[in-house]
Amino acid sequence: MKNFKSHFWYNKRQRNGIFFLLALIILLQGVYFFGLPMVKESNDIFDLPLDEIAVFQHQIDSLKLVEVDKRKPKTYPYNPSFITDYKGYQLGMSTQEIDRLLKHRSDGKYINSAKHFQNVTEVSDSLLAVMSPNFKFPDWVIAKNKSSKKKGTYIGKKKNIPIVKQDLNIVTANQLKEIYGIGEKLSERIIKFRASLNGFLSDDQLSEVYGLKPDVIDRVLERYTVLSKPTFKKLNVNTATFKEVLHLPYIDYELTKNIFQYRDEVAELQSIEELKLIEGFPLELYDKIIVYLDAK
Repeated sequence: MKNFKSHFWYNKRQRNGIFFLLALIILLQGVYFFGLPMVKESNDIFDLPLDEIAVFQHQIDSLKLVEVDKRKPKTYPYNPSFITDYKGYQLGMSTQEIDRLLKHRSDGKYINSAKHFQNVTEVSDSLLAVMSPNFKFPDWVIAKNKSSKKKGTYIGKKKNIPIVKQDLNIVTANQLKEIYGIGEKLSERIIKFRASLNGFLSDDQLSEVYGLKPDVIDRVLERYTVLSKPTFKKLNVNTATFKEVLHLPYIDYELTKNIFQYRDEVAELQSIEELKLIEGFPLELYDKIIVYLDAK
């Protein structure tokens, strides 16, 4: 019995600890039962009127639509003449329709209008209605189509009015930019090259312009040709200075040096054809070089 009582015998410090523990338990129980309802009541601020909720929902739906629209693949304007197999497949064209277009291009022909595209590929009216808003033709094609409509001529129905070619030696950079395949840099490069030659002597000199592709040259020559050849005084190779010869087209420093070494050896060239005897002289450029040089 004495041992049993010893289990309930506490000193003052222990009793204070037990009372503190009991007080803490009671406090936590009070917070649990009375504090949580208060927190729940404080969430009542989210109980908004239905009309305000509808406004928020509309804004959320709008943002979702914007995001969906951003994820859609964008279609950019394109020239139908250069549709590839993969591009045609993406646009919904059949294999036969794509093959007809590629055959048309392999013959060196181009598409000039939406109707022309349908005539070549035989696509349906519904597919043409989807594709044609994104067709982009060169400026000169658009201008030509407008001109044809004004004059009552239509491609594929009546014979096209022949294009009156203009002078390649007076064409401006802005006029050249109207040709498909020629931009700001190429148009300026053509004008600068023409200036370095003192004017084109023949149409084939266009092929010497750096970066100008053969198909682009063909499009240029459809509208322009050399009509007025430049006139200038030929330089006498026997009396010209080193600097004067060096500045001539088609002649570089090494060739200039060889010309003057030969001139020193023979004292004087009797004929301009003696240039062919000079070591390292580019015979393929002879006809172009003698336009600027003479031996008299």
